[in-house]
Amino acid sequence: MSPLVATLWLVNVTLDTGGQLAFKAAASDPRAGDGVARWRYMASRPWIWLGILAYVVHLLSWIAFLSLVDLSQGVLLASINIVAIMIAGRLLFREKLTPLRVTGILLVSAGVAIVGMGG
Repeated sequence: MSPLVATLWLVNVTLDTGGQLAFKAAASDPRAGDGVARWRYMASRPWIWLGILAYVVHLLSWIAFLSLVDLSQGVLLASINIVAIMIAGRLLFREKLTPLRVTGILLVSAGVAIVGMGG
């Protein structure tokens, strides 16, 4: 994997994870209320806009990444986002990591390592 591909891969993981975390922060604010008021409240908070910005930049970096690798390899390498998001969710939002989820993290990580070495 070339340095440019590795850099774009890390940028993609970071932006996707950051975007998901920003959306979670916006959606889990207990002051948000219900119904339409909830959506208005979330739209007025910076977290939702940070998440949207992260996803726009992620889309551009994803296109750049896919221009350099096969789609089948790129999609499999992007699976590490699941692991990053689960770990970040545990650290920042105290979400549970059950033994089954940890097993999934290990299997996804092993799969990404295999694909990364084979590319």
